[in-house]
Amino acid sequence: MQLLGNLRIHFLALVLTVVAEFIGIKRLGPVVFLPLLYALILGLLISIPKFKILTIKQMENSADYIGIAVMILMVKVGLGIGPNLGVLASAGWALLVQELGHFLGTIIFGLPVALLVGMRREAVGACYSVDREPNVAIIIDKFGFSSPEGRGVMGMYICGVLIGAMWSSVLAGLLSNTGWFHPLALAMGAGVGSASMMAAATAPIVAVYPAYEQQIMALAGAANLLTTVLGVYFGLFISLPIMEKSYNFFTGRTREQDLAEEVAHHE
Repeated sequence: MQLLGNLRIHFLALVLTVVAEFIGIKRLGPVVFLPLLYALILGLLISIPKFKILTIKQMENSADYIGIAVMILMVKVGLGIGPNLGVLASAGWALLVQELGHFLGTIIFGLPVALLVGMRREAVGACYSVDREPNVAIIIDKFGFSSPEGRGVMGMYICGVLIGAMWSSVLAGLLSNTGWFHPLALAMGAGVGSASMMAAATAPIVAVYPAYEQQIMALAGAANLLTTVLGVYFGLFISLPIMEKSYNFFTGRTREQDLAEEVAHHE
């Protein structure tokens, strides 16, 4: 019966993937709807207990497969790093240093807001990075999918899927029209490690500064690649440890205390 239950999980995952890919990428103004969004919505629907498509036990078992998927994802990311190491050498200090903002900026601005709205250890996963695929993999590998940190990183990842491109487009458009920043600086900031967000952010920048179109696209692409290449190592060895220590310092609580309180609350 356990094998049969697992087969059902695999079959449903395959069906949802095929349906989502068949729908494809759709655009509504600045909003980009990706197949991942459709898969999330369909997965939400089939997991509603009233429909009796999946049992609670099967849904709990399905979380165990996340680790396998994460390992495959990290292999894919790793295979893309080696061929692009030359980009690091030729990127220049400005492009390299601005990458700090994609990670430390989320801690400086994100952590206070997360604590103000009442988040606990979910803030560690939500605010330690821009929470794209490699960052999700790091949290799940270290803390687990069902951990508070796992819930935080997945929550932000889903928010990025839902409104990330739209938010990037609106923010880039507003900043471009202020004239406060050079268009090439805006282009570097658009490369946050997500192709859809980068495309959404560069479009309004190019619209405001059409004479810089080629330079904007080149720098945004390089910044996006660097974020992906450096993101795994920077997130794992720098931003995540800083995030954990910052959370412990500002809350005066350790992970063990938070987990013990969460267990007691559920009991």
